[in-house]
Formats: sequence, C-alpha cells, structure tokens
Amino acid sequence: MTSKRPDMVAAAAFVTLLSMIAISGCSEAEKREYATPRSLCGTAIDTDEIAPFLPSGRNITVRDDSYTAIKGCEVIVDKKLVISTTQAWLEKGRTTAYFAAGQTLDTPKNSVNEGRFRYSGNEAFGKTQGCVDTRYKQELYTAVQAQGSDHRDADAMKRLIISYTKEVEKSAECTAGSL
Repeated sequence: MTSKRPDMVAAAAFVTLLSMIAISGCSEAEKREYATPRSLCGTAIDTDEIAPFLPSGRNITVRDDSYTAIKGCEVIVDKKLVISTTQAWLEKGRTTAYFAAGQTLDTPKNSVNEGRFRYSGNEAFGKTQGCVDTRYKQELYTAVQAQGSDHRDADAMKRLIISYTKEVEKSAECTAGSL
C-alpha cells in the first residue's frame, strides 16, 4: 500500500474547495430577487400558498389576460409564463370536472368536497359557492395552473385552489351576476 504524496493531497483539497465555492455560487444565483405577489389581477392570494410554485428569478410580472366572460391572470417570471388563473362563468348545473376538461388536457385525479375542487401536482379547479348569475343562469368557476413551474405538489395545489376560490367568493366578480 502506497501513501499519497502531500502535494496530491493538497491539490485534492484545493479542487474540493473550488467545487464547494462553485456550488455555493450557483445557489446564490437561484434565489428569488422579486417579491411574491399578494394579489393576482385584483384577487387576493395567500403568499404562502403560491410561493412554492414560483421559481427563482429576477423579475415578476402579473398581467391581466381577461376577455369576454373569462377573467384571466398570468404570472410571468423572467419572461416565462409560470402560473395562470382563470375565473369563468359556466351554465348552471355543470361540474368542476366539466370545467377542468375545457381548461386542460390532463385529468386531475384528486378531488375534495364531493368534487367541488379537482387538482393535481401543478393545476387545480374549483367551483365557487354563492357566485350565481341569475340573469344568465350561470355559476362561477376558478382555475390555478402552474404549468410553467417545476414544482409539483398536489396537497399544496389543493390548499392554493381552496384559498383562491374563497377570495373569489368575496370579490365583486362573484356578486356581479346577482345584480
């Protein structure tokens, strides 16, 4: 058995030190340099619920993407669409599964509250309570889709859609149809 020469041991220690510096430098570059939004296009959002789905980056933009009977909102980090939300009126008597089928190619396998909320690791759909347009006989549905996020967590997505839907239920959008 041969012993290692002192200069080889010193070289190995130096390479290890450089590797550790490089790794710590990478983690510094992977920080969020932006503030987590407190609302998405006028709808309050729990920052603790949305934060896991937001990536590292420098700039965040929250942009209204609404049209006709759909209220949409996009969350963009460093020019990449990360999260989108939707509030949409559908014919009364539809289900969350029906709404989800029109919003995604995936079928969210998880559900809670007798199917009122359907979710997967990166998207979720909900049906509001009490948000009814009496004139057009419609009900308001919600969606949160984090398809641009690398984070997948079904439990976190469930909490996010429930809290987001509760905020929508308090909004002017909810009561607009009852006028």
